Order: sequence, then structure tokens, then C-alpha cells
Amino acid sequence: MNTTIIDYGMGNLRSVQKAFERIGEPAVISSNASEIAAATRVVLPGVGAFRDAIAALRQHDLVNVIKDHVAADRPFLGICLGLQLLMDASLEDGEHEGLGIIPGKVQRFDLPAEYKIPHMGWNQLDCSAQPDHGLLQGFGAEPWFYFVHSYHVVPTDRSWIAATTEYYRPFVSVVAKSNVMATQFHPEKSQSCGMQLLKNFVAITSDAVTGTSLTSSGQ
Repeated sequence: MNTTIIDYGMGNLRSVQKAFERIGEPAVISSNASEIAAATRVVLPGVGAFRDAIAALRQHDLVNVIKDHVAADRPFLGICLGLQLLMDASLEDGEHEGLGIIPGKVQRFDLPAEYKIPHMGWNQLDCSAQPDHGLLQGFGAEPWFYFVHSYHVVPTDRSWIAATTEYYRPFVSVVAKSNVMATQFHPEKSQSCGMQLLKNFVAITSDAVTGTSLTSSGQ
């Protein structure tokens, strides 16, 4: 059993690794396709522009590695941009094709002038969409997490939505189905709630994921 953090040249990789170390889970950082393919659990973090990130994944020959890991029903966690990359496409600086694992698009916040973009700082989750999911246990009904983002995901299949957060209006802050889980916030920056979420992710195995298998649903 091992956790591998994907290094594609973007993201606060060491911060994510240190967060796993704090919960007693050794995690390796790798850009090697063979090492990532052999991992029990994969984490895709990310900070920056969608267009650059998807180009970097393609350059490192990691797109099919990620899709194969998901299709094999092995636990996967996306963080921030790592969530957005799972979508069909992003509308950031034009329209750019994503990994196509979650149906839907990434859109910029459309907010009144008094709401700052990026959405930055601490905010709460509403976990009522999937309150029993293993990823969302142990920190109460409305836990606080740390966000930094100007874009948010809009899944066309609402069964993917696990939690939402209010910023003028609700947006999707956690997605989860079968072995695929992803957060718009940064658990590695979210103190005790973030550490609990990472513990929950590590505790989830291929035999204990919640929901319907992606392979059986045609994804």
C-alpha cells in the first residue's frame, strides 16, 4: 500500500507530502509514469492555470496513467486544480479539454462586485449531498477549509457532488464517486479538518469505496 503524489511541474508538492507525513502516511512524489501506475493511491495536486497544467500532464505522458488508475478502481484524490483537471473542459483563458473523468466544465466565478475574486481564505462545507461518504467523516456537518481559486467546477451529473460551499451562491467544493474524490480547497492548508480528510482518504481502499464503480458505469 502506498500513496503517490503526481509531480507534473505545478503545485505545492512538498506541502502535500508533509501533510501526509503528519498523519503518519509516507507519500512519494513522482513524475515517473511506471511508479505512478503501480501506486495504490494517487494524489493530483495543482496550483496555476488549467491550460498549462493539462499540457504538462500530456508532456509527461501522465493522462492515460491517471485514467487507467481511475478505471482500475484505485483511490484517487484531486486537490484544487487537480479537481478541475478531472472535468471535460475548462473555460479559463479560452476553452481547453480536460481529462474527461467527470462530465462538466470549469467556470469562472460570476459574482457581484463586492465579492472578491479569487475566493481566498477559510470557508465552510455543506456535506449534506453525501453525508455518509467516508471522505467526509470525523469533522462535523459544516467544517472549515482553506480555499484559493477563481474558477469552480460545474458537474452536469449531480451525483458527483459530495459537498458545496457558499460564496454569494453555492458552488461545488467536493466531488466523490466510487474511487474518485477531489476537493476545491487545500486540505494540506486546512489544519485539523484537512488532516482528518487526508486520514479518511488513506483509510479508503478499493474494497471500501462508496458508490458505483466507474468501470461499470462506462466512465
